[in-house]
Formats: sequence, C-alpha cells, structure tokens
Amino acid sequence: MKRVVEYRKLLEVDKNVTLKELKTIYRNSMKETHPDKFANDEEGRILAEEKSKDVINAYHFLVSIANETVEKNLPEYQDTVQNSAILDFYLEKQTLMITHVNGVSYEYIGVPKNVYIKMINAESPNRFAKRHIYGNYIYRKAGEAELV
Repeated sequence: MKRVVEYRKLLEVDKNVTLKELKTIYRNSMKETHPDKFANDEEGRILAEEKSKDVINAYHFLVSIANETVEKNLPEYQDTVQNSAILDFYLEKQTLMITHVNGVSYEYIGVPKNVYIKMINAESPNRFAKRHIYGNYIYRKAGEAELV
C-alpha cells in the first residue's frame, strides 16, 4: 500500500482518478520534469531524469490498478482465479506475487506477512487465496508467461 500512496501523492491524484485525468496529469508532469528542458544545466538535467523516471513509474503503476483497467480486465482475471490453480507464490515487501498454472501472474498489494504465513500453512493455497486474497487486496497483472 505504501507504493500506491506514494505514487498517488507524487502525481497528486486520489483513488477515484479516471484514466483520462491520469493521462493529462502525467503529460503535464512530464512537461515540467522532462530532462530536455535542462539542456544547459547538467545538475538540473540529472534531477529531472530521476523525477521523470519516478513520474513514468507512478503513471504506469496507477494505470494498472485504475478502476477502468480493472473493470476491462475483470473477465480474464475471474477466469484465471477460478479455473487456474496456483503454481507458485511469494511475498516481497507486502506484495504477494501469485503465478497461476496458465502462466499469468498477479501481484496483490498490501498483504501483511501474517496473512502470507497463513497461506503457506493452509491445506489448500488455492482455497485460501479465493477466500482471503482475491477479493481483499488491490491487484494488478504482473506478467504472462509465453506458452511454448
């Protein structure tokens, strides 16, 4: 959750921002922090590069968890969590990464360590995730394996 809060604060948006508003805010932020604006100021250019990288990361992350994106990808997500078993999972800094047998990975943000430990010790991680993870945490698609 810390990352979500930091990114929203960086772009000065709330959780109900639309994709259109987010895109406008992103473009305006990039105009202000673009390194090309500091062609004659080396120190300013370096700071602008760092700031623009942060803005780009924040924008892409917030787009991936935006309500519109989640709604658009909901059928695929529901199909995966209902019909594809968990292949692997791990927790890193309150982000639970779950990879499914179909090759799709999702990350769940803000998962406490004690919930992760319960998932490890659960008789069925699939059942535990359906009851305690899938509906309770912000998620985003983290990747998709190529099927050979």
